[in-house]
Amino acid sequence: MGRFDGRRSREAVSYEPASVKELLVEMKDTAELLIDLSYSAVLHASPSVAREVVELEHRMDVLQMRARMSLMLAARKPSEAETLAPVLGVVAAADKVSDAAGDIAKIVVEEIGLPEAMRGALTEGVETLVRGTVADDSPYDGRTLKEIDLESETGVRVIAIRREDDWILNPGAETRVERGDVTLLRGPENGVGEAYPRLTGEPFEADEPVEPAIDDLERAVDSIVLMKNLSELAVDLAYGSVLFDNEELAEEVYNLEIEVDALQSRFEAWTLRAAKEAEDPVSLRGLIHLGVATEEISDAALEITEGVMRDIGVHPVVEMAVKESDEIITRTQVRRGSDLAGTRIAAGIPATEIATSVLAIRRPEEGWLVGPDLDTTVRAGDVIIAKGTRTSAGEFAELAT
Repeated sequence: MGRFDGRRSREAVSYEPASVKELLVEMKDTAELLIDLSYSAVLHASPSVAREVVELEHRMDVLQMRARMSLMLAARKPSEAETLAPVLGVVAAADKVSDAAGDIAKIVVEEIGLPEAMRGALTEGVETLVRGTVADDSPYDGRTLKEIDLESETGVRVIAIRREDDWILNPGAETRVERGDVTLLRGPENGVGEAYPRLTGEPFEADEPVEPAIDDLERAVDSIVLMKNLSELAVDLAYGSVLFDNEELAEEVYNLEIEVDALQSRFEAWTLRAAKEAEDPVSLRGLIHLGVATEEISDAALEITEGVMRDIGVHPVVEMAVKESDEIITRTQVRRGSDLAGTRIAAGIPATEIATSVLAIRRPEEGWLVGPDLDTTVRAGDVIIAKGTRTSAGEFAELAT
């Protein structure tokens, strides 16, 4: 896993006309889902979710090959080759993210070693993630997600669908569910217990939590959740820095990489101390693999930003495609006395009329807050990473100053 296997080497890939920007966006979405699924497979000890990481790796390989083909066709003279070189680096870095996610999934598939009580140490805020195949007689077959209204009824979201070899990432309200679809569901355990049988025709059986045999295992699990969140954010910001030629976003990826390195070092130290007390130290070997793979993901995210940090610029092919997109990622520092200071975050959106979603906050004294909850209040000095329209981004920046 994470390497070229026989199945992938036999798969033919032909050129298909596609926007370089669209390919990069799909690679970004695929990389984020790979990270999400691989860490979730570890946290929930789920081989079925881990195997979907393998399937998604195949998709990433195809995207990389097509991106290379499109970039080769776009380069017609030396000056264009210069601005395309960093984009080729982005494609190569995506392969590293994919490999690292595969290595994380391998911990579960190959039973490299994890504490049995990992799932039992999860906090209540960590949602369940399961894989389920839509049954032939499912009441959801042939209906859109809007018609099913799964999230309103059960709190469960369909985060991705695999239909044979094709993937539907970020399925929307009009996405139709079909028999045979492999769905990835995320939500509260009781909601999954309600939705899963309707979807698959099989009962949902959650494993009984095991009492931790290692002191402070909850702290290790919290670290893994933080690693996952920081890694996803680093990849998101790295691609955003390239797509929008934004040096400020690239600098935040650098800040995240430093944070992940420090977190990985503390996590590794905890694992070594825990191994000293564990009856079977080999059972913790997977945690060492997890820390190494996490650092590889953050390093790859930093590599994605290299062209932006070197001020090489973005190739016109990418620049023109970006102009077609109204949604952008921004970095905004909250000034003292601004309208944003003291504003409370509600469901990821500031309590204003602006349609901007807050992804994360970097707080000088506390570090990174990823996915701020309802109780988070914006402070002067906070650096806010947000996603929204170009218009709302401008208004948001005014509120912060």
